[in-house]
Amino acid sequence: MWRDQPNLRQVHLIASELFEVLAAAGHEVAPGELGENITTGGVDVHDLAVGSVLRLGDTALVAVTGLRNPCAQIEAFQPGLLKRVSYRDGAGVLVRRAGIMGVVVLGGVVRIGDDIETQPPPGPPRPLARV
Repeated sequence: MWRDQPNLRQVHLIASELFEVLAAAGHEVAPGELGENITTGGVDVHDLAVGSVLRLGDTALVAVTGLRNPCAQIEAFQPGLLKRVSYRDGAGVLVRRAGIMGVVVLGGVVRIGDDIETQPPPGPPRPLARV
């Protein structure tokens, strides 16, 4: 049953660069409007591996668990937006660009403008998959 599954979706992170891509396609989206808890800058969150750890500010730690699976609520927010954050590439592979999910390893205060440090996971990296 679903209650027996761990919660891998505690924190939703989106790269601020996504908003620039969406704006170029005619979608004005501001930080927080897609439900993210953290908006990053200068970190390609989609290039991180499962288990990577992000230090946010001085003490907060978030472990990356996987890709956010965009849903119809995004389409209800702005028509046409879903196909901008979830689409098939030239090889037919589904690409999800609506951010990543993580779990809190260590809580702490996170403020606008705080630095974000990334640490790769121990062992061989595993690519992000939908959670």
